[in-house]
Amino acid sequence: MIFDSPVGQGAAHGFLDHSVTSDQLYHPKLIINDEDNTMVRAIKEELGRSDRFDFSVAFISASALGLLKQALVDFTGQATIITSTYLDFNEPNMFRELLTMDNVEVRIHPGTHGGFHAKGYVFTQGDSLSAIVGSSNFTLQALTTNKEWNLRFSALPEGDITYQLQDAINQQRSESFPLTEEWIDEYERTRQPRVSPATIIALEEEEAPVGRIEPNSMQQEALEEIWKVRTSGEKRALVVSATGTGKTILAALAAREIDPGRLLFIVHREQILNKAMSEFKMVLDGDDEDFGRMVGAVQQPDRKYVFAMERTLSRPETLASIPSDSFDLIIIDEVHRAGAAGYNRIIDHFGPSFLLGLTATPERTDDFNIFELFDYNVPYEIRLQAALEADMLAPFNYYGVTEYVTETGEKKDDPADLSKLVAPERVHYILEMLRKYGFPRDVKGLMLCSGKEEAHELSRLLNEQEFNGQLLRTVALTGESSVEERETAMRELELGNLDYILTRDIFNEGIDIPAVNQVVMLRNTQSSIIFTQQLGRGLRKARGKDHLRVIDFIGNYQNNFLIPIALFGDSSLNPDIIKEKMIKAQTTGVIAGVSSVSFDEVSRRRVLESLQTAKLDSMHNLKKAVRDLEYRLGRLPMLIDSPGSTPWIRS
Repeated sequence: MIFDSPVGQGAAHGFLDHSVTSDQLYHPKLIINDEDNTMVRAIKEELGRSDRFDFSVAFISASALGLLKQALVDFTGQATIITSTYLDFNEPNMFRELLTMDNVEVRIHPGTHGGFHAKGYVFTQGDSLSAIVGSSNFTLQALTTNKEWNLRFSALPEGDITYQLQDAINQQRSESFPLTEEWIDEYERTRQPRVSPATIIALEEEEAPVGRIEPNSMQQEALEEIWKVRTSGEKRALVVSATGTGKTILAALAAREIDPGRLLFIVHREQILNKAMSEFKMVLDGDDEDFGRMVGAVQQPDRKYVFAMERTLSRPETLASIPSDSFDLIIIDEVHRAGAAGYNRIIDHFGPSFLLGLTATPERTDDFNIFELFDYNVPYEIRLQAALEADMLAPFNYYGVTEYVTETGEKKDDPADLSKLVAPERVHYILEMLRKYGFPRDVKGLMLCSGKEEAHELSRLLNEQEFNGQLLRTVALTGESSVEERETAMRELELGNLDYILTRDIFNEGIDIPAVNQVVMLRNTQSSIIFTQQLGRGLRKARGKDHLRVIDFIGNYQNNFLIPIALFGDSSLNPDIIKEKMIKAQTTGVIAGVSSVSFDEVSRRRVLESLQTAKLDSMHNLKKAVRDLEYRLGRLPMLIDSPGSTPWIRS
């Protein structure tokens, strides 16, 4: 009988009597994007067990393609996507990305006899069929967070709904035509998109503020907590705020609220100083002559608001020329660096009414206790995961891909061997992975290299390569590059005149290029802190940018376990917990709201093997964990102070 089959039992359970026992896989299910019941998870599950799929969707976004890219790349069966130009919603570059997917046939429906607005996902598994039909287009929010209604169901080959679905697909195929580069060029030339609500919101966020700048909800909460610390009589406080969450604007708002007679803002790079000074001017609305700089030969210590380079200010002769009571409020940016001798001289010299420190990464590897410096006052803290969930940062798609190896198994990822790092085969392999996982055009990318020589030589070689019909445009920046060279490259990248800046480490912290939409990691991850800093270079929101793509070339390194630790913000020292988070990320399709983490088969195995052999709970790591907690608490930790039960852990 039909109801003896798994599909039949599932139909009986779903449509006749829910008490019928059956395999949950075949249950009809309403997918509503609630907790783990999401479209992205359902599609990933179906792709993983099917040998064919046919998608018929009017709207497709690049961010949704990025979310499911690894699952689509891994799919080995027959595949067809039928889409349209309905309302001119679909971006030309999204169509170009579809063209790079060699395993997927893409067809364009002209929308004759009315608009094309289909939303159906059909999967075939041998002798059965499953489908998801409802309200979700192939867009990021529709697959993850929008309140959608989609029915997921299964059917046998002789079921009438199977014939109906196949007839509908065949009809759309007959009415559609294959996607080509020539068609995309013509579509791009004639397209007249209607502005979507999401675009309007993005444009409003990017417009220059008019009038008095007011704090957002996060900043308001932080300001209230800073006020509580100050009014309780404390003289120092540390704000921990993830990269991209606007901690400089927060500092300026705090300065406006404190209203000091004189302010000193300390940074470690001139580019950061210039940006901070500009943002403080917007918030404080002071006259230009109120703002002074102390950089190299420029010495303006008598201004009301002084922005100083640590290297300039910390010179003994400079400090000796400035009275210790000159400033009521001192703010130190990237204050995790404060263990250095120059910062110590500055802090010891001045006696402000209030000292405020800003950092995204308070954890250090040099035994310096940043929390002690600020009397253990941490009024506000928001880490990467919480900032992503709060929609304060651009979502990201992380792809762990295998580093290049020759046919004989020889690795090309030895940072000590430049000839292997810039071998023609590796260069071509990098381009292949960029084509497979990255944006086809309009890339504004950072490539993080193993060394300076690799950055320069790889930049030269890439500039000789054609990528999706255009020559690549890259430049290498290192510690030897002048401020002018760095600012020029950053400006050219933002303007779209460069595709990539290649560097080793000068963009780890403090430098903001909001337009960056792709980060390529070509070096071994040696620190979860640095990994998070480098990831953060691309997480700032910007006009025209709806997500970041991260392509990480993973070699056969022993410390690959640091990658998931950084991505998931895990400090448990428990490899089983980290593996569980990796598996959950692969299964559910998303982390921290609408971001995603995926690995190809080889890189996933390498990370898991690294986790298997890593001594995460070694005595060294346990001592460090206890020490870090002691630094945070200002005393020896007790059992109730474990991270899972401590109220100051915000994420």
